[in-house]
Amino acid sequence: MAQATLIGFSAVMMWALLALFTDASGTVPPFQLSAMTFAIGAAVGFAARGLSATPVERVAIPPVVWLVGIGGLFGYHFFYFTALRNAPAVEASLIAYLWPLLIVLGSALMPGERLGWHHLVGALMGLAGTALIVSRGGGFEFDARYAYGYAMAGVCALLWSAYSLLSRRFQAVPTRIVTWFCAATALLSLLCHVALEETVWPQGAGQWLAVAGLGLLPVGAAFYAWDHGVKRGNIQVLGAASYAAPLLSTLVLIVFGFAEPTLTILGACLLITAGAALAAKNMILSRPKAPAE
Repeated sequence: MAQATLIGFSAVMMWALLALFTDASGTVPPFQLSAMTFAIGAAVGFAARGLSATPVERVAIPPVVWLVGIGGLFGYHFFYFTALRNAPAVEASLIAYLWPLLIVLGSALMPGERLGWHHLVGALMGLAGTALIVSRGGGFEFDARYAYGYAMAGVCALLWSAYSLLSRRFQAVPTRIVTWFCAATALLSLLCHVALEETVWPQGAGQWLAVAGLGLLPVGAAFYAWDHGVKRGNIQVLGAASYAAPLLSTLVLIVFGFAEPTLTILGACLLITAGAALAAKNMILSRPKAPAE
């Protein structure tokens, strides 16, 4: 379980590159960027199939799995973009980042799972740290005029937490199904782009490389790693540790000169790190059993 949890956390680390690559991709509209990067993400899955020496077994996929998978990947991005168009980014982002806390809370309803106080407190500490990051220490101003945007951000959080929790219920479904989820998301994003946006292509090699980086890592390999993690790892630990994504993203931006280090970021770092460690305390303190003689 520890290995699967680490694989799942590698998705969080890849999502930390999302802001850097998105910023470097230029002015490509959101749905167009989603279509391009998810197409690359699907190509990652098809390439892995082609390179695998293990024969692919045919598994019957229940219709609900398609609904959960496509609804999770495409639905989250659709409602997130809608939220950003209808509410200030700071408040919308904080609401959308309720999904790790919802995963921790929702895990109590999963068969064989037990929610401890340390899971909940760790997730709340992570949420507090995320609030510091997205607000830059300036606080929040929720305005009733943006209620629709706030609601869309709430739908984001519900969709991604539901996707993660329900994926665990279908552990027999192989992770390679994510390839088709990415392909469907790319197609639906393309349709939204055609209907809602004007096409703007990346300019120069740097922007094209950023788009490729998005598709290969945070919008590609990350979703395969997350699927494996939530199905076979410690989902409470993954939920609480997911608050590291905005922190790591900010640290990456600082390293590359897009942001400045502040005491607020230091406080967020301490809160999120301590919260993740608290949530994972049982896994950290557990010792492997000695082999039976």
